[in-house]
Amino acid sequence: MRHTIALLVSAAALTAAGCSKDPAPEAESAAPTKPEPAAAAPALPRTAAPEGARTFIIAPEDGTTVSSPFTVEFGAENITVIAAGDNTPGSGHHHLLINAPLPDFGLPIPKSDQYVHFGGGQTETELALEPGPYELQLLFGDHLHIPHDPPVYSEVVTITVE
Repeated sequence: MRHTIALLVSAAALTAAGCSKDPAPEAESAAPTKPEPAAAAPALPRTAAPEGARTFIIAPEDGTTVSSPFTVEFGAENITVIAAGDNTPGSGHHHLLINAPLPDFGLPIPKSDQYVHFGGGQTETELALEPGPYELQLLFGDHLHIPHDPPVYSEVVTITVE
């Protein structure tokens, strides 16, 4: 009997709370609820970047118009360009981001058409892109393709392919 009374009192309290005098605005009640974001993957250990390490795009220059295909030249200072898989201190390899944001620095750099890996230690590439505007950026990765700590990335270079 006590359980039945407790359930009735709880149900009445919930009903009263749901019938408050200040209803939620219509826009809020009509908005679908968003699922909770998935828990982020744990960050992996990061390799220390050498003091003063930097990377940059030598060519094409920011703001230029190019014809496809064209060459992108990579530059690096105070860090050794080396093949992926080699854990030599003070080294890493280039990744070219094409119209892509910087990725999570605690995880390996994704590999796709927008995140191009140069694990052979390359310092240039030839790109064939459709006409249009593009943003190019370099990001150095360690032997496991994880950005250094602090991350070593270039300024964004904006180009137009005709």
